[in-house]
Amino acid sequence: MAEKELDSMSLSELRLLSAFLAMETTDSLLCLARECGGGKLTEKVQSFIWDHCLTKAVGKGYESYSKKFVKKLITEIESNHGNVLDELYEQYASYMISFKDDNPVKENERVCKCISFLFPDCFKLSICPKSRKLVVPLQCSLNMLEGDTGCSVWPSSLFLSELILSYPHIFSGKSCFEVGSGVGLVGICLAHVKASKVILSDGDLSTLANMKLNLEKNRLNTETNLPEPSIENQNVVSSSHGHFIPCHQVKCIHLPWESASEKELQNFMPEIILGADVIYDPSCLPHLVKVLAILLNKKKSYIENREGSIPNSFPGDGKVNDAHDLDASSFHALVSRADPVAYIASVIRNADTFDRFLALADQADLRIKDLTSTLRPFDLLPYMKSYDRASIRLFTVT
Repeated sequence: MAEKELDSMSLSELRLLSAFLAMETTDSLLCLARECGGGKLTEKVQSFIWDHCLTKAVGKGYESYSKKFVKKLITEIESNHGNVLDELYEQYASYMISFKDDNPVKENERVCKCISFLFPDCFKLSICPKSRKLVVPLQCSLNMLEGDTGCSVWPSSLFLSELILSYPHIFSGKSCFEVGSGVGLVGICLAHVKASKVILSDGDLSTLANMKLNLEKNRLNTETNLPEPSIENQNVVSSSHGHFIPCHQVKCIHLPWESASEKELQNFMPEIILGADVIYDPSCLPHLVKVLAILLNKKKSYIENREGSIPNSFPGDGKVNDAHDLDASSFHALVSRADPVAYIASVIRNADTFDRFLALADQADLRIKDLTSTLRPFDLLPYMKSYDRASIRLFTVT
């Protein structure tokens, strides 16, 4: 979408459009639509939906999604005795003819959605587009729980992406390595803030192939030894909806944690390691901790470190060190630190699993600090009602 067109939109309209492109729930869209109309689904709001959402979005999944939204929109307007635009009736009739209910987009199929980061006016850094909107198109799965988890957009990856874009100086010019990279959103944001090197890893080959496709959708050069994925259903929302990220080299690697060797990991030597929602499976935690320990330890091997480790001040009883206010000197320390650091964002769904992670980290002589209350990213996704950022905790591991 042209910048002049974006500039002419109100904030409520921009949020409504962004929510539509991100495939937020129909209830969320209706709530945002009412905000645009001062509490009502006015004809002006309907015209905006028709002009900017329904007629310009293309890509797998949008037709099914739009059909549900239009049906709910018409029902809401009619139930309040309002006037529905003829264009909406005609569009719904078109959906009924061309898109049958017996062939919906299944939850384990991939769709193309766009995540729009909306920068506030106070954001003056050079990474902010002139339109104050950064759009990231992603091919992903709607199924977050079974079978296709690696291709879903998880809350903690949204949080880490907001963190990177809010504090670009921490990551700019640094060599960054992500464990369990999923759809690649975090890596795309790292490239946007000009990290010197971006390495994305995952243990699932189909997830890696999908990630590589997403990097290409965002005009990023990728280095990988994976076979080229078949190019299917690659229509996404037009690039005119936002700014694509400049060309940047990103490396994708296949890295199952359980089989990762120390020699292999020591070849990377990143300055920053990132992980989003990686603390979830108790059986995987020993392998995850091993990978983190090797990547964080520049001076000696992981085996030597475990054998000669001295218990540190991090308690092994499931409690995390108290976080202090992030003053100017602390922020400078994060930006300029010489030793590697990991940023782990996680929703703690099971306390026993998290306590197990803490105990294993203590055994590996890793220090964990909770920065949830002190290193807070900007709310760059204000339209995303499904994203509960309050449930996410941020830790550093050193």
